[in-house]
Amino acid sequence: MNEKAILVGCQIQTEDDRSFQSSMEELLALAKTVDAEVLETFVQKREKVHTAYYIGTGKTEDIKHYIEEHDVEVAIINSELTPSQSRNLSNTWELKIIDRTQLILDIFAMRARTKEGKLQVELAQLEYMLPRLQGQGIELSRLGGGIGTRGPGETKLETDRRHIRNRITDIKQQLKQVAKHREQYRENRKRRSAFQIAIVGYTNAGKSTLFNRLTKEASLEEDKLFATLDPLTRKISLPSGFKALLSDTVGFIQKLPTTLIAAFRSTLEEVTEADFILHVVDSSDENAIDHEKTVNGILKGLNADHIPMLTVYNKADLLDGEFFSYSKPSIQMSALNNADLSRLVLKIEEVLKMEWEQYNVFIPSDEGKLLNRLKHETIVELEEFTEEHEAYHVSGYVESEMPLYNQLTK
Repeated sequence: MNEKAILVGCQIQTEDDRSFQSSMEELLALAKTVDAEVLETFVQKREKVHTAYYIGTGKTEDIKHYIEEHDVEVAIINSELTPSQSRNLSNTWELKIIDRTQLILDIFAMRARTKEGKLQVELAQLEYMLPRLQGQGIELSRLGGGIGTRGPGETKLETDRRHIRNRITDIKQQLKQVAKHREQYRENRKRRSAFQIAIVGYTNAGKSTLFNRLTKEASLEEDKLFATLDPLTRKISLPSGFKALLSDTVGFIQKLPTTLIAAFRSTLEEVTEADFILHVVDSSDENAIDHEKTVNGILKGLNADHIPMLTVYNKADLLDGEFFSYSKPSIQMSALNNADLSRLVLKIEEVLKMEWEQYNVFIPSDEGKLLNRLKHETIVELEEFTEEHEAYHVSGYVESEMPLYNQLTK
């Protein structure tokens, strides 16, 4: 049975109306993702957040009356609360308080599929919970089920700080081993001249749909936030025959908690280790430009803003008119349209050629293995056999980090 919930947001005066409204709409989408039945939304505009209650005492009392009249079970807050704010609201309203960070962690707990993903979620939850253990009275005593209690959340009332710290240390050790394996895997990819393309974007922008259509694989496609959590990688071939590895990554979001960025470093490393980025934007969303800026900001924070990128303005089929793109290079398309997918892979090659070095070589006819490598590891534009040289004349473009680069451009 769905829990009856209310949403509560505090807009400080320096925050513009559009940005605040966008974050509240996003909170509603997050609440729906965990199947909450949202009865009402309460917002208050203040000079600054109330240190004790997040919102003012008068508004707190108004909301208390509503809670009592409508049997509300959970209040979802649009910011990360301090331990004292959470405790004070819980004691005043006598119900479960879930802040934005807890809600996102709860969704991540729902989405984790691999051992690594589950460990990352647990680590983020424990690190969030540790400073909030002391004196949490009613809030923890009510963690019997429902929103905010997935993963390790059920037994925290009887778990002491020392046990949590030991568990955090244990998880970090396990994740170090996973990270080592992932690093070895990445090094092997580089040795095999595997070119890595990462799909990034705001959550629910259509990344998984695009990934599935390009790779003809079936990963989770859902019209809910954070539908994809664990990184997924598949091979693709571009029109020229060039082979690449395509990775789908976790969706970004406004106010993405720093705990999550730290905990999900291995997932995000698929972005930082990529050779090329496809940034997918839902062009039909009225906040598309803000979402795009949010993702660009996170990429900058990950030191991944130097990686060549193509912005894909997706869901063009849902637009009434034309979308005015914010970034270059870019393409406007629908992942559901086959013709658009064909345009996209051609556009990827076009952008890569602008970034790569041009080569022009003659390959002896008995060097079939090298010719095959050129077809798969470079973008070949011309390949013809010349009687004069008794060799294949090949020209195209090669990425400067590829092992073949020095051989072709010296």
